[in-house]
Amino acid sequence: MMRGMGNMQGMMKQMQKMQKKMAKAQEELGEKKIEGTAGGGMVTVIVSGHKEVLEVKIDEEVVDPEDIEMLQDLVLAATNDALKKAEELTSQTMGQFTKGLNLPGF
Repeated sequence: MMRGMGNMQGMMKQMQKMQKKMAKAQEELGEKKIEGTAGGGMVTVIVSGHKEVLEVKIDEEVVDPEDIEMLQDLVLAATNDALKKAEELTSQTMGQFTKGLNLPGF
C-alpha cells in the first residue's frame, strides 16, 4: 500500500515538472514570429506563436484601387499561410509533451 503512494507522489512530481516545461514552451511560442506570404511576397503577414497578427506588410505595387478584391484575397491568403505555419509550430512544440502519455483528449 505504501509503495503505491510513493509511486503516486513521484508521478505527481513528474506531472508538475512537465507542466512547468509546457508553460515555458507556451510562453516561448508567444515570442516567436511566423511569416506568411502571398502573391510572391507582395503581401506578408507576421503572426506570433499564439496566433495573433503582429504585422501586415503590403507592397505598394499590389495596391490597385481598381482591384481591391485581389488585395483582399492576398491578405487573406498570407494570413492563412502564417496561421497554418503557427499551428504547425504549436503542434510540434506542444506535441513533444503529449507523446507517449496516452492522455484522453490530447
